[in-house]
Amino acid sequence: MVGGFGNIGKIPELRKRILYTIMMLGVYRIFIFIPVPGINSKALATFFGKNPTANATANPGDATAGSPIGGNEGQQGSEGTLFSLYDMFSGGALQQFSVITLGIMPYISASIILQLLGVVIPHLENLQKEGEAGRRKINQYTRYGSIGLAVVQGTMIAIGLTKMQPINGERIVVNYDHPLGFIILAVLALAAGSAFLMWVGEQITDRGLGNGISLIIFAGIVARMPEAVGEELTRYNNGETQLINLLAIGAFMVVVIAAIIFFERGQRRIPVQNAKRVVGRKMYGGQSTHLPLKINSSGVIPPIFASSIIMFPATILTFWKTDLMNKIAGQLRPDQVLYNSLYVVFIIFFTFFYTAVTFNPVDVADNMKKYGGFIPGIRAGKKTAEYIDRVLTRLTVGGAAYLAAVCVLPNLLSAYYHVPFHFGGTSLLIVVGVAIDTVAQIESHLLTRHYDGLLGPRGARLKSRGRTSGS
Repeated sequence: MVGGFGNIGKIPELRKRILYTIMMLGVYRIFIFIPVPGINSKALATFFGKNPTANATANPGDATAGSPIGGNEGQQGSEGTLFSLYDMFSGGALQQFSVITLGIMPYISASIILQLLGVVIPHLENLQKEGEAGRRKINQYTRYGSIGLAVVQGTMIAIGLTKMQPINGERIVVNYDHPLGFIILAVLALAAGSAFLMWVGEQITDRGLGNGISLIIFAGIVARMPEAVGEELTRYNNGETQLINLLAIGAFMVVVIAAIIFFERGQRRIPVQNAKRVVGRKMYGGQSTHLPLKINSSGVIPPIFASSIIMFPATILTFWKTDLMNKIAGQLRPDQVLYNSLYVVFIIFFTFFYTAVTFNPVDVADNMKKYGGFIPGIRAGKKTAEYIDRVLTRLTVGGAAYLAAVCVLPNLLSAYYHVPFHFGGTSLLIVVGVAIDTVAQIESHLLTRHYDGLLGPRGARLKSRGRTSGS
């Protein structure tokens, strides 16, 4: 492996791509510390629990005072609002309320929506089949949709901040007497920040290494790991946790990461035999290939969609200060049975739904028949489509169960056994998945230039998952 990394420096193009990617991710991290004008930093820090006296001095009657709605995903798994999802994907930008608070969530949402609409809108379906020209047009629609979603989401967050009760006698919005001016300024800043991140991601994809959007999410999550480790060491020094607990948490994280790697790379290979064709005096075809079907064909899309759907009503309910609304919002937290039950149901639903949207067995069977391919023992055409659909359904059952277990298990351990996970299953899925894809691209660059891969000449070659997170 050491020799494999040493070969990276021997390829100028690969070296330049890696340095460019690191530089652009550094720019992204700098923008996290540029706040939106009009924010009271002290009150915001108290709101997110950065002030240790917040809980003691906040207004007892205020349901939001001193209890962060963002924070680390793993502090009780998540605080259970849409803000916590933004904070996770933005790498802590929400706690600073920086200009890139929305992160690339609007872009991810817009791209997923367009993929889903491609099933019901013939125009989008035709664009998806037009190759590079159609892809550029869909990317253009995605950019427009991202800006529109950023404006809507930024408006919701800005209005929510203006309606919040004072914390320790101070409001988060400085000029509270003129909230409209703050809302307009905040929406413009947040939309511009989201558009800038979208541009950074596209630049990394074109001129850097890996998928830029995925790497931005990856960098945001990884950047918070030192803070999480520091918090656990502080708890250990204060006697709040034991060494055996820290070792158990570390071992569990290793097991989860190993399971994610196993399932993300797992696939069922269906053998495909190509018929022989005679062209002139030469005979072509006859080779044996395979059709790879992944255990998890939907990536991290189901957990993201499931989290968004559950967190949206929880976020809205925090702005209505009634006993009934507080009780309902309390049930939509990761330490409650209702939340985890809905989470599992939505993950399973979106796993099947997204797999059905992105993989059509009928089209695959028709293409195989068109080019003279067939599955041994299966009649071409309808029977082949039914066979592929049956195998894919069985794989998707396992993939849905795997996603649900990885995403829900940390919540349950945190809620019922008080195990402090600072990064939940969704974060680990993204980090491990992006790392696998990036290493696979480095391997590809090395192998195409006749160098050994990162794992050496006899090591197993990493294979890209084909779909990066959030794209």
